[in-house]
Amino acid sequence: MSRQNSRDTAPEVAVRRLLHAAGLRYRINTPVPGMPRRTIDIAFGKAKIAVFMDGCFWHGCPEHATWPKVNAEWWRQKLDRNIARDLETKKHLAEAGWTVLRFWEHEAPDEVAKRVAEAVARKRRSERPHRGEGTQ
Repeated sequence: MSRQNSRDTAPEVAVRRLLHAAGLRYRINTPVPGMPRRTIDIAFGKAKIAVFMDGCFWHGCPEHATWPKVNAEWWRQKLDRNIARDLETKKHLAEAGWTVLRFWEHEAPDEVAKRVAEAVARKRRSERPHRGEGTQ
């Protein structure tokens, strides 16, 4: 398992390239605030948007997840813990004011990048002071 890529996977890199080409700047593999040993795949810090690109096997994709037959109970527990950890991380970030976006590795990178860019734009618009506010 230590040989499995947990970062810079092909789907993640494809989405990052599209976001960068669209003029968006972000941090990669950023630690989750207050949660040791957990990282956000793509983070927009100021906007507080966390993007996770989940592998179908490791995170239990309802469409593509497979369950190994050898040592099945150990794998079931391992993968169930991954899913529980994902939910815990999402809850923790949401309580801290973050928007959490999760995507499966099989989703089209251009569609993922589009949805992320839209979320960032919405967040930035909502945080921008409205005309006439803040002036006296």
